[in-house]
Amino acid sequence: MKIRKAVFPVAGLGTRVLPATKAMPKEMLTIVDRPLIQYVFDEAKEAGIEHFVFVTGRNKTAIEDHFDRMYELDATLAARGKKTEMEILARDQPEAGAVSFTRQQSPLGLGHAVWCARDIVGDEPFAVVLPDELVLNKPGCLAQMIAAASELPEKANVLAVQEVPADQTHQYGICGVGKRDGKMFEVDGMVEKPAKGTAPSNFSITGRYILQPEIFKILATQERGAGGEIQLTDAMIGLSKTQKFYGVEFEGERHDCGSKSGFLRANIAFAMARPDLRDGLREDMKKYLAD
Repeated sequence: MKIRKAVFPVAGLGTRVLPATKAMPKEMLTIVDRPLIQYVFDEAKEAGIEHFVFVTGRNKTAIEDHFDRMYELDATLAARGKKTEMEILARDQPEAGAVSFTRQQSPLGLGHAVWCARDIVGDEPFAVVLPDELVLNKPGCLAQMIAAASELPEKANVLAVQEVPADQTHQYGICGVGKRDGKMFEVDGMVEKPAKGTAPSNFSITGRYILQPEIFKILATQERGAGGEIQLTDAMIGLSKTQKFYGVEFEGERHDCGSKSGFLRANIAFAMARPDLRDGLREDMKKYLAD
């Protein structure tokens, strides 16, 4: 199964981290020295994605600017001999024509955002990557999923899953566990934020999906679900009646950067993974932990 395109839903308002996101897209908040959106872009690029589709909304032009060239900056860096900085910018620059942007005019949920990308994706399997969630690992989460998908039937769908404490299952989309083969298993049912004590397992569906294009037909008529939004999980439940879903337990440390505490933890984790920052940060943290 060849996965060439990835959809990045980036139209959300980022209300959990206000006021930081009042005038700045949450996807442009930085983890160490790179915006969130760059991390997931790099993850998709590492996985072999060739076309990157961003579903944006109002006040998200900074994301488009980030993936564009800034001739004034390039000229200034060149004049000052900043070769390292120029190399970093060149490395992060997408190839011409590899990035597309489309608008989600109304905040109708993740399922609706994915549906907005239908004409760009076309009739082929694709990935969905949520920028709120980062996975600290090499190879990245999406690369692990695509490797697993290569062993599955052409019309299979793949979900990145991770165990969560049983008393937290009501906060996530949860999948049931069927026939298992190592780190991969057949998904036996899905439910979005089940009531406490009713979850079919403690495997949460994380922010990485590989989906077949038939999902778009279901999303086109999908009724609103939890939170009054068009839920992607509800559409996947509908698709599971005719196509198989598989869960892949990925390797890596998952960080929910959509919350303030998760965002702070991610900054620490990613900084500690950097040899150029680790030692100094460790010493600084000792000072605060001693109080």
